[in-house]
Amino acid sequence: MPATDSGPILSVTGLSAWYGEAQVLREVSIEVGQGEIVTLVGRNGAGKTTLLRCLMGLQGRYSGGIAFLGSDIVRLPAHRRARMGLGYVPDDRGVYSTLTVEENLTLPPAAGPDPWPLARVYETFPRLKERRSFPGTKLSGGEQQMLALARVLRMGARLLLCDEPTEGLSPLIVGQIGDILREVKRQGTTVLLIEQNVHFAATVADRHYLLAEGRVVESLRNDEMREREHELLDYLGI
Repeated sequence: MPATDSGPILSVTGLSAWYGEAQVLREVSIEVGQGEIVTLVGRNGAGKTTLLRCLMGLQGRYSGGIAFLGSDIVRLPAHRRARMGLGYVPDDRGVYSTLTVEENLTLPPAAGPDPWPLARVYETFPRLKERRSFPGTKLSGGEQQMLALARVLRMGARLLLCDEPTEGLSPLIVGQIGDILREVKRQGTTVLLIEQNVHFAATVADRHYLLAEGRVVESLRNDEMREREHELLDYLGI
């Protein structure tokens, strides 16, 4: 596994979470190495989104350990985690519909330690450069997803937490999102990705964690994921 000198960029140990009295996560432990793309795979309701919300400091009730860049962040609020370089791309994308692409990119302040200049964003996302004066309402679903990813990178994320970036997109756009994630990885950004599309996950990721009923039930290398693709598709009901 790629790693920093001090260990993995993200280490989660014994993480449990609740909504009211309902327990959603049960003693989840995962690691993500510097420069990896790692996916969380599981059926709807397995706890994948809750896990990302815990990592970002948005989940109300949880317990366990979360270390980012070797520092314990469990007690830090979300804005402090963002300043350290955690960036969250939710499944609803959060695009401001009445603002232009460029306004969406520049309105949020640079929070993390390594913010991307706008020129670098447009070099990595040429479609957004073409659309920079378009309002959010005029963007396709794929363009909105690109904008959501680009905005978090411009803010300075070192680790992207992405929730279902290919959901509802055409195969052509899914391929473009895969190209972008591979390029982001090449440039040094780490990605933890929720993904229902097993085939897509196997084309972009280094490793995979399979979640079921709030637990990590398997950790798979990418070659293992490819070998078991049909089995996993049946398991996920896709």
